[in-house]
Amino acid sequence: MYRDLSHPLRTGAPTYPGDPDVSVEPAATHEADGYSVHTVELGSHAGTHVDAPRHTEPDGATLDDREVGEWAFDARLLDLTPCEPREAVGPDAFPDDLDPAIDLLVVRTGWADRWGTDAYRDHPFLTPEFAERCVDAGVGVGLDTFGPDPTAPAESADDDSGDEPTGFPAHHALLGAGLPVVENLRNLAGLPRRFACYAFPLPLAESDGAPARVVAKTR
Repeated sequence: MYRDLSHPLRTGAPTYPGDPDVSVEPAATHEADGYSVHTVELGSHAGTHVDAPRHTEPDGATLDDREVGEWAFDARLLDLTPCEPREAVGPDAFPDDLDPAIDLLVVRTGWADRWGTDAYRDHPFLTPEFAERCVDAGVGVGLDTFGPDPTAPAESADDDSGDEPTGFPAHHALLGAGLPVVENLRNLAGLPRRFACYAFPLPLAESDGAPARVVAKTR
């Protein structure tokens, strides 16, 4: 059985603050042209997508540097729901019984339910210590949020969020170690503890990331 974990890409889809807007508009129609074609404009990190190391590491690998089969994962669900807004996920949340064969830890916070609202920015985030646990285990992460680091709140992109880490420490830890990061997942509720996960990105040449159709195979 297959389950789609991807958000649809449509005009006005949520984007990380400052990223390009998503636009999907007709370029040809059946009525006028006898066929249908759309113009699609978006950033490389729009919607459900994968990060390549080049996203945060100037000398990091691009999508071209990974074989396509490396986007097929043996995944483990880590269900942390219910989470609080801007909750810090510390190293104690990392599963101590992680099978060494697992290469993607899919973290469910419940924030996919807030997709399309300002509250989506107030997602939980991974502490640098949690990210280092991932690095030590050689496991990438998938999240139902904008990413593993905090996102600025909607009311002020320059807001100082107190004890939250600044910059992108979790990104740097994971991508600096060459581990995959998959962001903006959905439909994680009810997934089995272990499943196959396919996160094949669009083949954008020399890219820092790309939208992906992410699918879980549960049996």
